[in-house]
Amino acid sequence: MRFLPTGTPAHRDRPLASAAHRLAMVKLAIADNPRFVLDEHEAHKTAPCYMVDTLTTLRSEVGATTPIILFLGADAFAGLTAWHHWRRLFDLAHLAVARRPGDGGETWQTSLPAELAGELAARLASEPSTLRASPAGRIVVDTVTQLAIAARQIRALCAAGLEPRYLLPDAVLDYINQNRLYR
Repeated sequence: MRFLPTGTPAHRDRPLASAAHRLAMVKLAIADNPRFVLDEHEAHKTAPCYMVDTLTTLRSEVGATTPIILFLGADAFAGLTAWHHWRRLFDLAHLAVARRPGDGGETWQTSLPAELAGELAARLASEPSTLRASPAGRIVVDTVTQLAIAARQIRALCAAGLEPRYLLPDAVLDYINQNRLYR
């Protein structure tokens, strides 16, 4: 699994922490799992980063037949139609949509833009294991965590001088505190 910190996001404000700090935090967070890899494709870019460009590069690296799965939160998925060339994402990768507890239950789909709801209906995979059968084009939706943790929540706690302990790995929290990030 690749972790891909962005450089300059196209759909939100520039990250509060520098690329070097964000890369260091990801390294600390994934250090104990040999199946996790830090991918720096976007981290140092100063121009807006578009996922379609990153996936195009990744697709050229892994080949046309290797499945690629892009993990997104349900909130990011709901805004997908605002992404640059969003329909091309399905030519490049599968999408795995992670739902958080309390995001509306089974009715979360009713709030999706009509175009996206149509894509979801047409591309929905019943099981994650089916994504191995093709390189791209399907969507799988699942609730993946019992904790409702959001990066914006962690940044807000830090900014308020509160400790977000247990919401992220201790090594990352120590790094944030040592470098006085998000204060």
